[in-house]
Amino acid sequence: MADELNVHIVDHPLVQHKLTMMRQKETNPRDFRDLLEEIAMLMGYEITRDFPLQEVEIETPVAKCRAKVLAGKKVGIVPILRAGLGMLEGLLDLIPLARVGHIGLYRDPKTLKPVEYYCKLPPDVSERTLIVVDPMLATGGSSAAALTMLKEHGARNMILMCLVAAPEGVRVVNREHPDVPIYVAAVDDHLNDHGYIVPGLGDAGDRIFGTR
Repeated sequence: MADELNVHIVDHPLVQHKLTMMRQKETNPRDFRDLLEEIAMLMGYEITRDFPLQEVEIETPVAKCRAKVLAGKKVGIVPILRAGLGMLEGLLDLIPLARVGHIGLYRDPKTLKPVEYYCKLPPDVSERTLIVVDPMLATGGSSAAALTMLKEHGARNMILMCLVAAPEGVRVVNREHPDVPIYVAAVDDHLNDHGYIVPGLGDAGDRIFGTR
């Protein structure tokens, strides 16, 4: 199914193992948060694989040499509130100098459409590669709306990173933002009548924060 979608699946064994643990209904909020943070860092390695490098001259305790560093890449991390916060620390551990923005959206339970309630971004979003994070890519409405908001604020280079996606959500983002690559740990089967991913892992926000 994923072959017909424009999406990158991070199938590293550790990512898949931790995702399975997160899916289990008996996993408590603390373990769920820890696993999500760990997966975010592991996925971060994959999405930063093509970041450009440049050579600089350094001196080790033994000798001078040429070595590689990031070529001035500016990065921003933008979690979609509230569940996206669960992925933030894992990426900050990997990219500690990244700037952080926040987008607040919630899904109307009747229409399933995203409703904006907050947006706070670094002033130089147009100069940064923005990693937009949200554990679940379900209907795709919230993610597509967040990407639209970022473009309206000047963002030009974005990556969408989610944990679990439904094919329906991937297609929405592909259609509305074909320039934005999507990275996920899994593409599940479908959405149910309530807009939840099947088999999914439930409501990520509730499981992160222990709410209902």
